[in-house]
Amino acid sequence: MKAIVSIIMGSTSDLPIMEKAAKLLDEFKIPFEMHALSAHRTPSEVETFAKEAADRGIKVIIAGAGMAAALPGVIAANTTLPVIGVPIAATLSGMDALLAIVQMPPGIPVATVSINGTMNAAILAVEMLALADADLAARFAIYKEGLKKKIVKADEELQAVHYEYKV
Repeated sequence: MKAIVSIIMGSTSDLPIMEKAAKLLDEFKIPFEMHALSAHRTPSEVETFAKEAADRGIKVIIAGAGMAAALPGVIAANTTLPVIGVPIAATLSGMDALLAIVQMPPGIPVATVSINGTMNAAILAVEMLALADADLAARFAIYKEGLKKKIVKADEELQAVHYEYKV
């Protein structure tokens, strides 16, 4: 088995947020790898990782970072692969990370999800991979239908809750 998605975090303290992506990729049976790399503390390792990712078979990179949040942008600057940035709420409620990831210069795009939005980052990666994988696309369609069914069921349960003035 060879990884096709890479989950990168600036520090292992980000794992509680980033592991949501790992769990979803596991659910879809998508091989992935995980690394802790820092754009500020290990810049040469980040550059090497990004430059070699495509040759290793990686197709999508999910990069989470907090505070200055340079990691997704530095990776995007050194690869032609799609990079999905996850701003992590480490300080300033994550707004510093969100702005750092969203404000990339022309030619260095980073798809950015919400603060701590790792689940959506993994879903976006699945959608990208499903473009070239009919089996994955079918499994993803079933997943999306399951999301709909959960809300329909939740609404039915909500209707059963009684209050004196609820009509």
